[in-house]
Amino acid sequence: MKYTEEERLTAVSRFMSPDDGIAKDLNDLVNLVAEICETPVALVTLLDKDTQWFKAAKGTDLECTDRGVSFCNYTIEQEEVLVIPDMLLDITFNTNPLVTGEPNVRFYAGAPLITKDGYALGSLCVVDMEPRQLTQHQLTSIKILAKQVVNLMELHWSLGSLDVQYRREQEMAAAHRESEIKLKAIFDSSVDDHILAGRNFEILAFNRAAALFVRTHHQHKLATGDNLLAYTDRNILSQFKKYYTIALSGRSIKREWLLSSGTANECWKVTTFIPVRDTDGEVIGVALNSTDITHRKHQEAYINVQNEALQRIAIMQSHELRRPVASLLGIMDLLKMEEVEFNYLDMMEVTINELDEKIRGIVKDSEDTLHGRRLSIVA
Repeated sequence: MKYTEEERLTAVSRFMSPDDGIAKDLNDLVNLVAEICETPVALVTLLDKDTQWFKAAKGTDLECTDRGVSFCNYTIEQEEVLVIPDMLLDITFNTNPLVTGEPNVRFYAGAPLITKDGYALGSLCVVDMEPRQLTQHQLTSIKILAKQVVNLMELHWSLGSLDVQYRREQEMAAAHRESEIKLKAIFDSSVDDHILAGRNFEILAFNRAAALFVRTHHQHKLATGDNLLAYTDRNILSQFKKYYTIALSGRSIKREWLLSSGTANECWKVTTFIPVRDTDGEVIGVALNSTDITHRKHQEAYINVQNEALQRIAIMQSHELRRPVASLLGIMDLLKMEEVEFNYLDMMEVTINELDEKIRGIVKDSEDTLHGRRLSIVA
C-alpha cells in the first residue's frame, strides 16, 4: 500500500498512549516471543517522527531511542521478517552506535506491525548480543505474534474510540435533554396557545395554555394524537380548514375570530398558521399560535362608542345648539335697535330654558352612550 510519511505518522498517533491493561498484554507477548526465539531482549516499537518508542519490552529499561539509530526503520519498509544474523558483518548496520558501542547488539530480527489499513507502525523484534540464526518455527512465530500485537492495539484503539464516541453522544443527549427541558419550560410558561399538528390535523405537541383552553372550552383533556378539528369552534370550522390548507401549502397566515360566541367563555383570538418543514424542506405539519385579544377588542369597541358619542355631540352642537343661540343673538339685536330692555324677557327666558334643556340632553346622551352598554368595565 502506498502512503506518505505524514499519513503513517497519523496512524502511529492512534496507538501512542496505551493504558495499563493493554501494556500488560503487550508485555506478555514480548515475553512469549523472547522465550520462543531464546533471546534476552524483545520489544514492541512504534516509530514517530524522531523517536523509536518501546511500548513493551523485555531485557531493557529504556523507553525510547533516537529514530536515526533504529533498526526498525528498515523493518517498516517491508512486509516480511527482517533478520540480521551478525550486524557487524552487515554494511548497513556495522557503523550503528548501538552495534559499535553499548549495548553491542549483534543480532536482530523484526516483523513489521502493519495495520488493517496498511500502515507500518513499528515492529515486534528480538535482539541478542551474540550472532545467531532463527529456525523457521521461530520466524513464523514472530510474524504471527506481530499480527496479534496489531490486533490487540487496534482493538484497544477501537474500544477507546467507541468509548469516546459513547461519552460524546451521552453528553450530546444530556445537552439535548436539558435543551428540551428549557424549551418546554418556555413553551409551557407562555400564556398563548401553541399546538403542533400534522397534515391530517393530528395533534403532535401542545403547551399548557392550549391544554387549559381545551379543558375550559371543550371540557376535555387534550392529548397527543387527538384530532385538532374536534376542538375547533363549529362557527369557524370551514374557515379554519381553509387557513390550515394554506399553511400546508407553505405559506404562513393570520386570522382573528370570535370563539364560543354567546357563552360565558366568549373570547377573541388571533391565530397564526405557520408551516412546519422537515430537513428536506417538505411541509409536514402546521404550528398554530393563538393569542387572546379579547381585552383589545373590548378596548376597540369602547373607543368606537366614544367616537360615536363625540360625533353625536358635534352634530348637536352644529345644529340644535346653534338655533337657540341664534335666537338669543337676534333678541339682543332687537333690544339694541328698539332700545327696549324688558318687553322680551319672556322670550329670552324660553330661549334660555331651551338651551339649558339641550345641554342637559347632551350630557345625558353622552352618559348613556358611555355607560349604558356596560363598557366602562373594560376601560
